[in-house]
Amino acid sequence: MTFRQLLLLGTGLLCSAASPAAMRQYAASYETSDWQLGTKSRLECQLEHPVPGYGKAVFTSVASKQLNMEFEMQMSLLPKKFAVAAVYSVPPAFMPGHAPKPIAEMQLRTQYNGDLPEEAAWTMLTELEKGFWPTLYYKDWYNRYDKIAVALNASNFMPGYQQFVSCVSALLPYSFEDIAYTVLSYDKASTELTKYSQKRLEMIGEYLKADSNLDLVLLDGYTDSYGARYANEQLSVQRATMVKDYLANMGVEAERIQITGHGEKRHIAPNDTSDSRALNRRVVVRLSKG
Repeated sequence: MTFRQLLLLGTGLLCSAASPAAMRQYAASYETSDWQLGTKSRLECQLEHPVPGYGKAVFTSVASKQLNMEFEMQMSLLPKKFAVAAVYSVPPAFMPGHAPKPIAEMQLRTQYNGDLPEEAAWTMLTELEKGFWPTLYYKDWYNRYDKIAVALNASNFMPGYQQFVSCVSALLPYSFEDIAYTVLSYDKASTELTKYSQKRLEMIGEYLKADSNLDLVLLDGYTDSYGARYANEQLSVQRATMVKDYLANMGVEAERIQITGHGEKRHIAPNDTSDSRALNRRVVVRLSKG
């Protein structure tokens, strides 16, 4: 069925009361409409809305370099087959004179919750902010005589939404993938990080304060070839140890941090210029979580 056909279907469902048994409607009542901030951290924010008898609507934004948003309809009974739901912004009964507006098509995949990407999710939120009800329409996959309407009631939306917006604005501007492998650089013959690497380590520390689910942190220290070999090996250990102490102070359990000092081994650049030697003075941070 095309999106236009679904749109006509949904509009007809809204306007017709001739065969109410043909459409099953799911929505919270005005009194029970509940919008709550679920997950709240600097890594993830979720706004949740239970739909009685059907499931739960969830809007999610996560820590990332880019502002992002996703909508998921968590269904108690997952789709039995592939289908398409038409999503509209529907005026409530107390707002006469407004026509339903199409928002998106939602793909319903077998045994998966339905979801929508950023643009559609933000549109749904802004329509809710104006008092409209985002509503999904589709043919029931169990009963061929029935059609389904699932509405998000905009009543009591604003308090939870405002908390959600505040949570989203405080998300870290980077993700786990952005820091999971980080190379920290050092000044010559020193345990002092370069200014850029200090900022990178601070980013890792801020992330670790928000995420306590790390399985393992591996720290590998290296030096350039200047100086005695044994002294360089000890310097590489010292550099890695200082990073370990910093991360432990951020809440990572010390036993989950493993350090190795490689000294002059495993150069990634020649040692014949000051610039290339600077590349060899490093601690590689690798983060792992389940």
